Amino acid sequence: MLSDAERSRVPVRMGTSHAVFVGRVVGDEPVDLRFFAAEGELPACGHGTVAAVAYLAGRRGGGEHEFRLRVSGRTFVGRAVRDGDQIRASFDPGPVAVRDATSFEVGLVVDALGVAAGDLLSGACVASLGRARMLVPVTTPGAVVALGPRLDRLRAACDQLGLLGCYVYSPPTRVGGVVARMFAPSIGVPEDIANVNSTACLAARMAGSGFPELTVDMGDVLGEPATIIASARPSSTGVRVLVGADAMIVRAVPYLAGAKATEVEAPDLDPPLTALDTICGR
Repeated sequence: MLSDAERSRVPVRMGTSHAVFVGRVVGDEPVDLRFFAAEGELPACGHGTVAAVAYLAGRRGGGEHEFRLRVSGRTFVGRAVRDGDQIRASFDPGPVAVRDATSFEVGLVVDALGVAAGDLLSGACVASLGRARMLVPVTTPGAVVALGPRLDRLRAACDQLGLLGCYVYSPPTRVGGVVARMFAPSIGVPEDIANVNSTACLAARMAGSGFPELTVDMGDVLGEPATIIASARPSSTGVRVLVGADAMIVRAVPYLAGAKATEVEAPDLDPPLTALDTICGR
């Protein structure tokens, strides 16, 4: 059985941004998921959840699957539809808490992000799906691409404000197209090629603004294009968000003493993200 410190070393040794540890599948019981980055455990991870759903679907035959998943005590449903080697995975990330960012918070973060004068739009917010992050709107996709954050200062700002990181995005086009970048040096991820949970937070923020579905492009600056689709709909309990992407099983490789790691690659989401199965224990 791996210790938590050993779990945190898995993404480093496998060359991935995160690792998701998938619990044992026992009948109709929820499958437990735990997520680790180099800096330690995360309470939630959107692209890790997509990877886990794809991994579970890859172990079954047939075209459509539904799984009950449990993360940090919350149980929810993940769905998968197979199309050849690709698996469209989606899930409900749960309720999103959103508040307007204060001028002090915005000033501290924007300075570290290197947002050019005149490129910042109003409407920055702090959103959470377990851990808070700041969503920062800028004027154009070009302004997103041109960012040159000072990561040491950004980490200090995020640590001071209790933020996971910062998600910078362009205004949606009339069909919901967005360009975004996510910086999370506080958890050991200088720039995330794709960030599903922050995209879910953006969908919740934009709910009621005429954009029921967003198609968010990320990763281009790093040479790893990624696309995430998120929708937000009114429900009896508030706004219900669905988020997902396409993924495929890349390979299974031995790791540590008897453990088996599976790399799940999402060509429209993320480069390989390690899914470690229950041979490792939990």
